[in-house]
Amino acid sequence: MAGALSKRSPRGVNHSGASAEAERPRHPISNDVEFADRKVGKRMISESTCAMQCRAKVISLATLSQENYRVRLECPELAQVILPGQFFMLRSPDRTDPLLGRPFALYDTYLENGKPVGIDVGFHVVGKMTALLEDVQPGQNLEIWGPLGNGFPELETKHLIQVAGGIGYTPFVAVSREALLQKKYGQTQRTGIRAERASLIYGVRSACFQANMDDLSDLNELDIQICTEDGTAGHHGLVTDLLKPLLESGSADDQVVLTCGPLRMMQAVSELCSKYDVRCWASLETPMACGFGACFSCVVPIKTGEGSWDYRRSCVEGPVFPAKDILWGDIS
Repeated sequence: MAGALSKRSPRGVNHSGASAEAERPRHPISNDVEFADRKVGKRMISESTCAMQCRAKVISLATLSQENYRVRLECPELAQVILPGQFFMLRSPDRTDPLLGRPFALYDTYLENGKPVGIDVGFHVVGKMTALLEDVQPGQNLEIWGPLGNGFPELETKHLIQVAGGIGYTPFVAVSREALLQKKYGQTQRTGIRAERASLIYGVRSACFQANMDDLSDLNELDIQICTEDGTAGHHGLVTDLLKPLLESGSADDQVVLTCGPLRMMQAVSELCSKYDVRCWASLETPMACGFGACFSCVVPIKTGEGSWDYRRSCVEGPVFPAKDILWGDIS
């Protein structure tokens, strides 16, 4: 999950290499949450942290690129428990349009005197809520509730490869800091993500949409590779063009891929990882209404066993799923 979810996901890198739809019978939505208890890495997918609702004060607003921004919010209670890959819902407390909150992924937490006191939110202007965020002023209050979702799994690997398209790079700011700088997120018992080296493959349509990388300037060991569809910056082509040689150059057991961005880009990344037998997790950008599993508007088809599948809620069992378990051809 990235900066803002809507029925029109932010455009990033497109890829036409989608596999044929798996033939399967239609299946009703189930309330069974067995998948949420399946182990991933060193922790369970389900989290025991309870979501909270509070007012968050706007501290600052910064421009990342054309139509992309980062807003800093003061909310120490949430900052102390949220994990990389989790999300939260935001809404304006003084407006009824939009009435419902909108989901946003954690960009990062910020510290004062060594303690988390707030969060940074990266977003792409694509709808009513993000248009409002574009004009927020310091001192203004927003309604926020979270943390929501599962977040990325705890894992250890020699090479962590992050593949992002468009605003889908935002979750990887916190992931990279946890992996390379051992920055702490959430509860103290969390081991987190650990990697000997890390790469970020970041694709956008054109150079004008490439986010400012200053927020990653302290990560000297992070290998950032840029690609654009029109060739105006970095590699002229797709993120999979850059991912393939990395997968070929290392052992499958020594690499892990995390991906976030446009749906078909993530599908192409998943298929490439399957080809090289490399573990991959995808953070889905699924439209949702409530954020806590009641409305079932964000369900996605997930494999649950040999020849079987069921719907899982992105806001509860997700938004991060093992990429090999996602029935990509059945998500519109």
